Amino acid sequence: MRLTVLGCSGSMPGPTSPASSYLVEAGTTRVVLDLGSGSMIKLQDKIGFEALDTLDAVLISHLHPDHYIDLCAYYVALRYGMGRDYRRVPVWGPDGTAERLARAYGERPEPDPVMSAEFEFHTLPGPPTPRFTVGDISVEVTHVVHPITAYAFRLEHDGRSIVYSGDTGPCAALVELARGADLMLCEAAFQDHPNPPPNLHLTGEEAGEHGARAGVARMVITHVPPWGDPERAVAGARATFDGPVVAASVGATWDI
Repeated sequence: MRLTVLGCSGSMPGPTSPASSYLVEAGTTRVVLDLGSGSMIKLQDKIGFEALDTLDAVLISHLHPDHYIDLCAYYVALRYGMGRDYRRVPVWGPDGTAERLARAYGERPEPDPVMSAEFEFHTLPGPPTPRFTVGDISVEVTHVVHPITAYAFRLEHDGRSIVYSGDTGPCAALVELARGADLMLCEAAFQDHPNPPPNLHLTGEEAGEHGARAGVARMVITHVPPWGDPERAVAGARATFDGPVVAASVGATWDI
């Protein structure tokens, strides 16, 4: 499996990175985790404009704009820019993703989501069967702690695994999802906040604690906002996690 960072800035795009978006490739399958503000730029850089309809799925962790809003740009590219017949791109997200996306673009959300000609919408499953398959990749999801419905993802292929936290506060379910993962891509948006809102984000130390409790092999710290310091978040994670820890950066890749 290969993980490539398309965007890693937390809460909004920053001067050096779009908001959250990550490409995972395994076998013949390519999946994008989140498509936040500005990330379509880097997706086109990575796979090329003409290949935009070849993705096997886009998985949306939750419906805050820094994680899904560039689906609007994706819609425009498919509908108007391809210059040929294109295939619908599967989009997996929380319940109501199609309707929210239509409203964000200014289109009617009902009775049939207007973007359904470009996207094949699926609702992320919950218990008791929180698993599905995209091509060569097995996906498991769990609810995490956030002000709106939000999910973390575990992607597996050929005995290897990547876990993506999405946005979350301290969360036992994330630890269980990440058990023994080869790589944990974990948010750490909070830093030196005098009164952090509860159940919103993790600090670097808390991210490291989650990785340590889950027994993951390595961690990549992400979703640090433009006013934060990724290296300080990494230092916090290293204080509570003994394995390798690095900060996400645009274009960085890891082979698992």
